[in-house]
Amino acid sequence: MTTARDIMNAGATCVSEDQSLLEAARMMRDMGVGSLPICGNDQKLHGIITDRDIVVKCVAEGKDVSTCTAGELAQGEVTWVDAMTDVNDVVDVMGREQVKRLPVIEDHQLVGMISEADLARHLDEHQLSEFVEKVFARP
Repeated sequence: MTTARDIMNAGATCVSEDQSLLEAARMMRDMGVGSLPICGNDQKLHGIITDRDIVVKCVAEGKDVSTCTAGELAQGEVTWVDAMTDVNDVVDVMGREQVKRLPVIEDHQLVGMISEADLARHLDEHQLSEFVEKVFARP
């Protein structure tokens, strides 16, 4: 059985809920990523912030990226999977929740992230087609 752990990008780095969006943007630039998990002071996952979130929810609203925090953009429930989740269930979760990035948790700790690129590298043609249809097809 192929699991989330087998396909994830290990060693995900969190941005703290208290860090500014300017710091988050610089972290994304330096790591070459388009999103970061947001971790709270309680060491738990509070959300995910994307480069698009920073632009649309901060810059376009006229807010200051140096004072707006990552925690201010953490909204709603966070979708995640356990590290031992079967890859088919990972695809189902991402499709159902319409997410392109998925945190992987083990023993209540963030251990990695799964992105579209990870799926493209590890899924067979049928599984990848299923993922694309679920996440990108509009009803």
